[in-house]
Amino acid sequence: MISRNVSSSSCSYAHRDRNFFLSLLKNATTLSHLTQTHTQIILNGYQNDLVTITKLTHKFSDLKAIRHARDLVFSFPKPDLFLFNVLIKGFAANASPLSSVSLYTHLRKNTTLSPDKYTYAFAVSAASGFNDEKHGALLHAHSVIDGLGSNLYVGSNLVDFYFKFSRVGYALKVFDEMPEKDTVLWNTMVSGLMRNCYGADAVRVFRDMVACGTGFDSTTLATLLPAVAELQELKAGMWVQCLAVKAGFHDDVHVLTGLVSLYSKCGELETARRVFGMIGEPDLICYNAMIAGYTCNNETVLAVGLFKDLLGYGEKVNSSTIVGLVPVSCPFGHLQLSGCLQSFCVKSGIVSHPSVSTALVTVYCRLNEIDSARQLFDESAKRTLASWNAMISGYTQNGHTDTAISLFQEMMSEFSPNPTTVTTILSACAQLGALSLGKWVHGLIKSKNLESNIYVLTALVDMYAKCGSIVEARQLFDMMPEKNVVTWNAMISGYGLHGDGHEALKLFNDMLDSRIPPSSVSFLSVLYACSHAGLVREGDDIFHRMVHNHKFVPLAEHYACMLSQALLFGEPCLVHVRYTKTPNSHVWLLKSYLNWIQIIQDIMSCSLIYYQLMATFQKLLQFGR
Repeated sequence: MISRNVSSSSCSYAHRDRNFFLSLLKNATTLSHLTQTHTQIILNGYQNDLVTITKLTHKFSDLKAIRHARDLVFSFPKPDLFLFNVLIKGFAANASPLSSVSLYTHLRKNTTLSPDKYTYAFAVSAASGFNDEKHGALLHAHSVIDGLGSNLYVGSNLVDFYFKFSRVGYALKVFDEMPEKDTVLWNTMVSGLMRNCYGADAVRVFRDMVACGTGFDSTTLATLLPAVAELQELKAGMWVQCLAVKAGFHDDVHVLTGLVSLYSKCGELETARRVFGMIGEPDLICYNAMIAGYTCNNETVLAVGLFKDLLGYGEKVNSSTIVGLVPVSCPFGHLQLSGCLQSFCVKSGIVSHPSVSTALVTVYCRLNEIDSARQLFDESAKRTLASWNAMISGYTQNGHTDTAISLFQEMMSEFSPNPTTVTTILSACAQLGALSLGKWVHGLIKSKNLESNIYVLTALVDMYAKCGSIVEARQLFDMMPEKNVVTWNAMISGYGLHGDGHEALKLFNDMLDSRIPPSSVSFLSVLYACSHAGLVREGDDIFHRMVHNHKFVPLAEHYACMLSQALLFGEPCLVHVRYTKTPNSHVWLLKSYLNWIQIIQDIMSCSLIYYQLMATFQKLLQFGR
C-alpha cells in the first residue's frame, strides 16, 4: 500500500512540464533549494533537457556555486554555444578569469562550435581579472580574425577592458574604429576616461556624443557629472543640467545627486543644498554627496551634523559616508575629528575598507602626521593602488622623498602605476634632482602607454626642468599636442630656475597668444624669472598687467618677487609707490621687508640696502595707519 502511494506520487510529479521546473529555478534563493530542485529535475527526466540545464547552470553561477555549474556543463552530453557562454560568463562573474578563458580555449580547440559575439564579450570581461592585459589582447586578436572585432557588443567590452588596465590609447583606438556607436559604448568611454583621470576628455567625448545625435540616458549624465565636478567647470555643469531637464531626467535621483556634488565642488553650496532639497526621498548616496559637499567647503560642523542625523535615523552608514566626512580638502585644525572618525571606523569595522583607510592616510599626511599615516597604511588589510598613491604622495609632500621613491619601488611588485602614481613620483624626483631616476620613470611611462595623459607629460616637463635638463623639458613641451595652464606654468618656471628670463617672458606671451588664461601661478612664475634675470622694468610691467588687465589680487609671493628684484637692482621704492594701493598689500609688503631684513642684516656689504629697507619700512608703517 505504501509502495503504491509513493509510486503514484512520483508518477504524478513526473508529469510536471519543463515550465514548472523553470519556475522553481527562477524562485530558488539558496543553494540548498537549488540542489533539491536539481534532484527533482533528474528524477523527472529533465537532466538532458538543454533549456532546463542551461537555466540551472545560470542559477548556480548566480548563487556563487560555480563548481556545481562547471560539473553540470561538463556532464551534459552535447552542450551548445549558449550553454558554454553561460558558463564563461559565470566564471567571469565569480572572479575565476583563468577558468573562463580556459573554457573559451576548450571551446575553440575541442568542439565544433565557433565563438560568437557573446563568447568574446564574456571572455574579454573575464580577462579584466588578470594582472596584465595579455589574455585580453589575445582575445581581441581572435575576435578580429573571426570578424567580430568591430561588433558593438564586443567593442564595448574591449574598450572597458583596456580602460581597466589604463591602456587609454588602445581604448580610444577601438572606440574610433567602431563603425557604429550606441549609448552603451559612449557611456563606457565616458566612465573609462573618468576612472583614468581624464576628466576633460570625458567631457569632450560627451560633447561629441551630443553633436553626433546619439541619445544619452540618465546613466550618461550621472557618469559625466563627477568629471565636470572634478574639473570645477560650473558652466559645463549647468549645461549638463539643462540637457537633463530637456531630456526629462530633471528628477532622476542619480542625476540630482551628481548635481549636488558638482555645485558643492564648484563652491556653490547654497545651490547644492537647494538641489538636495529637490530629492523627494534622499537615499544614503544622496546624503553622502551632501556630507562630502559640506566637507569640501570647510563646513565641517554642518557635515558632522548631517552625519549625526543619519545615525539618528537608524541609517547604517557606509564607507562612502566616511570618505566624504574625512576633511581631506581642508584638513588643518581637524586632527581630533580625523582621530574620532578613525575610532568610529575601527568600532564599526569600516576601517578595513580600502577607500576609508586611504582617505585617513591622506588626511594624516596633510596634517604632517606621517607616522600615524604609515601605521594605518601598514595595518590595512587590503592595499589598493589608490592607497599606495596616497602614502607615496604623503611622503613626497612632507619632504621624505627618499622614502617615497623606496615605497614606489616596493609598490611596483604588486601594482602597475597609473597617472597619479607617476606624477607623484616625478614630483619626488624633481625635489631630489634625481634625473637618472626621473628618466627611468619616463621609460616606464612609455612602456605603460601613459604618454597621452596631459598631467603625466606636464610632470615630466617639470621634472626635467628642475633636474637641470631644460632642453629635454622644452622638447617634451613642444611635442605635447595639448597644453593646459599648468603645462605652460611648468615650462615658464623652468626657464626662471635656469635664469633665462627672456625665454620665460616670450613663453608667457606665447601662452596669452594661445588664448590660455593665465593663473596666479603663471604670473608668479614669470615674475620669478624676471627677478632672477634682472629684468626689472619687464617684471614691473607684468605686475601692472596682472593687477589692472587681468584683475588679480596680488599674493604675498607676488610682492616678494617684486621686492626681490627692486632690492637687488637698486629700486627699493618701486613696489611701494605703485602697488601699495591694492587691498592688504601693505601687510604683505611689511612681511616681505621683514624677511629681507632678516636675510641681509648679517651681510656687511648690504648695509646700504639695509638702511634703505629700514627707511621704507617706516614709511610703510605710516601708510598702514
